[in-house]
Amino acid sequence: MSILSRLFGGGGGGAKREAAEAPVEDYHGYLITPAPQEESDGYRVGARIEKELDGEVKVHHFLRADVLRDRDEAAAVSLRKAKQVIDEQGERIFR
Repeated sequence: MSILSRLFGGGGGGAKREAAEAPVEDYHGYLITPAPQEESDGYRVGARIEKELDGEVKVHHFLRADVLRDRDEAAAVSLRKAKQVIDEQGERIFR
């Protein structure tokens, strides 16, 4: 690939793109949006956790090292990991 192609967006050589987001799930007042990121060898586990506190929406993003081949499986694991984070840390994730 030529340098001009890379400069002007041709090909996308290795750029990591976020996969289309899965539906939002309410879990104990937290909104979880699984957001696995596309990698060259699959999908990296990640999600967005939101909660309104004192009239302000707080957001926490996480991205794990786990990479799964199937996007739906990565979304399911992302949801499970987000629930685990909420159960373990609660509102401290927003600090």
